[in-house]
Amino acid sequence: MRKDLIKDNRRLNFLTSEINALYHQCALKLGIADSVAIVLYAIYELGDGCRLSDIYKNTGTSKQTINSAIRSLEKDGILYLEQHDGRSKKAVLTEKGKAFVEATSARVYKAELAALDTWTEEEIQMHLHLMEKYLESFRKQVESLSDSALPENGDAGAQG
Repeated sequence: MRKDLIKDNRRLNFLTSEINALYHQCALKLGIADSVAIVLYAIYELGDGCRLSDIYKNTGTSKQTINSAIRSLEKDGILYLEQHDGRSKKAVLTEKGKAFVEATSARVYKAELAALDTWTEEEIQMHLHLMEKYLESFRKQVESLSDSALPENGDAGAQG
């Protein structure tokens, strides 16, 4: 293995952590929980009345976390759930919720677009290409991990 890979991996992980920290900082500045910010952002991006399953899929956040945030948003009168195609439900913003999304998630979304607007189209496409390539390669590595390498009580800290 190349020696510089360790340094590059450390830098990649640091930058990923810094980006995640920026989203946390956004939530703090906007006075909302991270999970609420994730749900509101997804609704803003996917559109009012989006299905809960689309929120789960597009955020990569656990159903439990999303559902907890949605219950909080329902309690605060920001949104309500409506039946959609059989068993699925969709999140619908109230009037208060529409104004709240504009004051929170829409601002974060516009900040992201403004940041991207400082890049050339070629830089954006290259970045996306490399991120997708890394994700695909890392996903294959994760899929090849084997539980058989764990010690006997290797379940310490395991998620259930």
